[in-house]
Order: sequence, then structure tokens, then C-alpha cells
Amino acid sequence: MRILIPLLFLSGSPAAEPGADARDAAIAWIDQVRDDLVSLNRLVWEAAEVGLEEVESSAALARFLEKRGFRLERGIAGMPTAFVATWGSGRPVVALLAEYDALPTLSQKAEPERSPRVTGGPGHACGHSLFGTASVGAAAAIVRGMDVAKLSGTVRVYGTPAEETGIGKTFLAKEGHFDDCDVVLHWHPSDRTGAAYETTKAVVSVKIRFRGVAAHASLSPEDGRSALDAVELTNVAANYLREHLPEDSRIHYVVTDGGGQPNVVPPEAEVWYYLRGDSHRLVERMFERLRRIVEGAALMTETTFEIRVDSDTHEILPNRPLAEVLQKNLERVGPPRFDEAERAFARKTQAPLVEARGEPIPVPLAETIEPLPAEPDHMRASTDVGEVSWRVPTGGLRVACYTYGAPGHSWQIVACGGMSIGEKGMLVAAKTLAAAAIDLLADPSLAAAAKADFEKRRAGKPLTSLLPPESRAPARIR
Repeated sequence: MRILIPLLFLSGSPAAEPGADARDAAIAWIDQVRDDLVSLNRLVWEAAEVGLEEVESSAALARFLEKRGFRLERGIAGMPTAFVATWGSGRPVVALLAEYDALPTLSQKAEPERSPRVTGGPGHACGHSLFGTASVGAAAAIVRGMDVAKLSGTVRVYGTPAEETGIGKTFLAKEGHFDDCDVVLHWHPSDRTGAAYETTKAVVSVKIRFRGVAAHASLSPEDGRSALDAVELTNVAANYLREHLPEDSRIHYVVTDGGGQPNVVPPEAEVWYYLRGDSHRLVERMFERLRRIVEGAALMTETTFEIRVDSDTHEILPNRPLAEVLQKNLERVGPPRFDEAERAFARKTQAPLVEARGEPIPVPLAETIEPLPAEPDHMRASTDVGEVSWRVPTGGLRVACYTYGAPGHSWQIVACGGMSIGEKGMLVAAKTLAAAAIDLLADPSLAAAAKADFEKRRAGKPLTSLLPPESRAPARIR
């Protein structure tokens, strides 16, 4: 005898999944406002404002959210271009991160050959115009989905300036702005697509200013005490230090003040260092060794010095449950799909890379989703997202928005971010973030699993900082 089971008791259909209707509504809404999001990206891309100076970019992203019912707080943590946008109330609190700072000297037109828009000007060589736009678009889409499914909770967007110098999220975290979040989601433009189940490098940003005595460099050099000599001795010793650090550590520096002109012994000089390591504990040791080098340089030159830590960022603490939620929704949405004109554009941007590397690059653009690794990958870059991840469960993804194989912080990234290649990736990111957030709002077990994973990884690891307790965000990068 056959037993007939009514269809309403069958499981496995998309409609039976928690939040399915809300996800569909959120994704459909992003398609409806596609032109608005593209225009917003172009505005931020053209403004190309460096860290802590993102006045136009921050205002545009905040307006987008305010017009859609979010409550805005501006100028938080002492940073005029930082904001928090909030919709709803109660728990869970699901937050998205938005970045929007550009990099100096990397101005570029949306063209496949090197051509600055403004000679010597900034450009979005890390894709943050796309990042900020997708995040605010996703947040508004989440609200649309919550309305459809009558979901409760709080959606929050953190407008975080100066990511490139590790300042924005670091000082927001230092002042406790993430402490009541249940989950934080983020994304980043990339040359490939997949959930970011990975850790990064910790980094500290340090400025060292030496002070000496000015003198005529020819008439009375014996009366001078050169601050620039102290800077150069510091740099020489730091370069010798590289040999005695663990593999894959990083030391970078630029001289930000080398004196006025050659015939004056420089009474002041400054050098700016980034120290990176696979763990914050390693960075702390590197910092101590650099401090001793600075002391030695000052002794040798009879100068004085001041060390200022501008930012201090931990490595990202990965979260497996959040990576799985993001990967699942990325597979629902699908990777960016590019047309032949976009592939041809990307191939042209690859030409100087192929020449420099002496080997072909396999594809012009990535159009597949990478599998989720069994264990966390290790990315050799750093981000102030790390400071968030040590305080609250944090998950991220990357989406193909630029030429495959393009190096980070390159003109190729700027070019793609100002046209359809970057914007197709941006829309995939917005849809994925929105869908993942709705899953977390609709199914409390997901956030609980993320919290358990977070607590396990944090166990026995103190949260330390090289920032003095009284430090505040600087007014300017330089």
C-alpha cells in the first residue's frame, strides 16, 4: 500500500529554510538599486581620499544609509570621517564593516594602461570604494529582507576610515564600539572569490622622530648633531635585524622628514616603520628590538628621540562557522560573470605583469568560487579587522573585482574598480553579505556556533596592545 505524504510536510525545498524569503527579497532589492550602487561607487572612486581625509566618501555612504532609515552617529572615536549607522533594536546585533580610504600617488583612470587621473594623486588601489559601497548596500538589503520575514534584531554598519594605516577600527575597538555586537561581517575586493577562512599578519605602525642641533654643514659641522644621521643609522641597523627575525616577518619604512637642505645639519628628522609578524607576540618582540636600535642611534649621534605608536593591529582570528555561512551564501549567489570586453580589458592590464614575470597569467579574470580550506589560510597582509576579530566573532569573504594576478596596491586595481569589472564583484559581495546576515538573524544557532568557535580560539590569549592607554586617533596620517 502506498502512503501519500502531503507536500506541506516535505523538507528540503528552499522555502523551508529559515530566512529563505528574506534572502530572496534582499538579493532582489540589490538588483533593483544596482544603478544607485554603481553611482555611489563611482563617487567614492573619483573622490579618492586618503585615510582620515575621506570627507566626501564618508558623507556619501552615510547619506545612503540615512535615506533608508538608519540612525547615524558621526565623528565617533575622535575621527571626523568615522560613523556608525544603526537600524532596528535588540539582539542579535549583526554588524558590517565599511572601508573607503584611498592610497597616495596611485591615481588611475578606468583604462587598461597606466594613465593617472591626477598626476601624483591618490587612487583606490585596494578597492575600498567597492568595499564601502557593497557594505552599505548589503545593510539596506538586510533591512528589506527583515521587513519581509518579520525578523527582529539590530543591523549596524561601521564606517571605518584609514584602514591602510590600521587606525580606524583600532581606535573604534579601543573605545569599545564593537563590544555589544554578536557577529561582524566584512569583505574585500580580490582577484579571486571565496570565503576568507584565514589569518593575517599583526602589524604596528611606529613613527620615530630624532632631534639634534642645527649648524652650517660646511662652516661649523662640528657644532651640529644630525637627526638625519640618527635616522640613517636606525635604518641600517633595522636592515641588519631582518636576518635575525623569524621567516616571513616584515620590516618596511619611509623617511617622512629628512631635513630642509644639504647645507644645514638637520636638527629634526623622522622615519615611519611598519613591523609585521605572524602573531602579535612576535610584533611585540620586534618592536622592543627596534626600540633598542633607536636608543643606540641616539647615543651615537648625541640626539634625542620620541617614539610614537600610531596604530597596533592583531592578526585576524578566523571563525569557521562564519566562514561556512559566507561560503554557503556565496555559492547561492554565484561568482561574478564577465563578458568578453571585460576579459579583453583585463588582458591589457596584465601585459606589463606578464613582461615583468616572464610567464603567462592563466586567466584574465577569475569566474569561479574557490573551495573553503580545511584549515585557515595565512595571508601575508595585515588589516585592522584583526582588532575587531579579537573582540567579537568576525567573518569575511573576498570577491573577484580586478585583474587576475594583479599585485595588491597597483594601478590595475584602481582601473578595474572604476568600471564594470569591479562593480560586478561589488554586487556579488553585497548580495552575499546580505544573505549571510539574514541567515544569522533567522537562525540563532549559527551565531551561537560562531561565538563558541571564537571563545575556543581566544582561550588563554590575552589581548595586549603597544598603544599607550591614553592614546587617541591622530588628526592626520602625516
